[in-house]
Amino acid sequence: MRTTIVAGGAGFIGSHLCDYLVKQGRNVLCIDNLSSGELSSISHLLEHPRFTFTQHNIIEPMDAITADLTIDEIFNLACPASPLHYQSDPIGTTRTCVEGSINLLELAKQHEARILFTSTSEVYGDPLQNPQHETDRGNVNPHGIRACYDEGKRCAESLFFDYHRVYGVSIAIARLFNTYGPGMLAGDGRLIPNLITQTLQNKPMTIYGDGNQTRSFCYIDDTLQGLIKLMASTHAGPVNIGNQVEHTILEIAEMIPELIGAPGATEFLPLPADDPRQRLPDISRAKEWLDWQPKTNIKEGLEATISYFSEQLYISDVSGEVA
Repeated sequence: MRTTIVAGGAGFIGSHLCDYLVKQGRNVLCIDNLSSGELSSISHLLEHPRFTFTQHNIIEPMDAITADLTIDEIFNLACPASPLHYQSDPIGTTRTCVEGSINLLELAKQHEARILFTSTSEVYGDPLQNPQHETDRGNVNPHGIRACYDEGKRCAESLFFDYHRVYGVSIAIARLFNTYGPGMLAGDGRLIPNLITQTLQNKPMTIYGDGNQTRSFCYIDDTLQGLIKLMASTHAGPVNIGNQVEHTILEIAEMIPELIGAPGATEFLPLPADDPRQRLPDISRAKEWLDWQPKTNIKEGLEATISYFSEQLYISDVSGEVA
């Protein structure tokens, strides 16, 4: 049976993708070095006959772990997405985006496989226009603390298109905007897990800056379908995958305590360097090319995510360990 590789498959989106592909009857090789992913997120798949997990860093050669495989699809999700994680090892983050992408692109070339890269809305930097369209060139600080991620992803996009032009590799580039849902880690530093867990623990919600900066939030099921549809297409992209509804940080901070039924105190802290003022995708390309748009509204998505974290915190309280 032909194999689908999911690099970064123990991460938040990657683990959902592995689960989906196995259920669809695919033979899946999940590769992750567990620097930010969690083995627990794929533990239910480890004994499945169509699923194989290999702990490996994609910046290292992969010949030994792929030698006996016939590969027809590669999903490259291997990179920490939380500023907390990617800024803790900035050089490793850049190397994952660049060297890791080269290794996977070489593998795709060797096997004549289609390869999808999960890029990011961060390639737009602090956007000069709103919403952000795929033709926008971006406004990124190449020397800032976020550059390892922003510029790493931009360089990887360049590599993908060069492999497409020079070697004819079939590529797909998805620019993911904020994705949330069950399976996120409580301590990874991203907005929605932070606000939910702080509220559930009766702690003040941490708001960076004045909270008037905007984001759009796409539920995990919708993001997953965008990736699946893009891989199944013949389009190279890039294609924005995100929700077209814009919210301020303060609006999200008001919604979460209301849904939980808690007071919802806030604590304001300085805005981190190079934090973008706006994030909103133009998804007209995804609608036209993929017949895709999000279906889950923010209230439904937050309710499911709150339920997940409530259960995780309960397990943590009972076991005495962090879930």
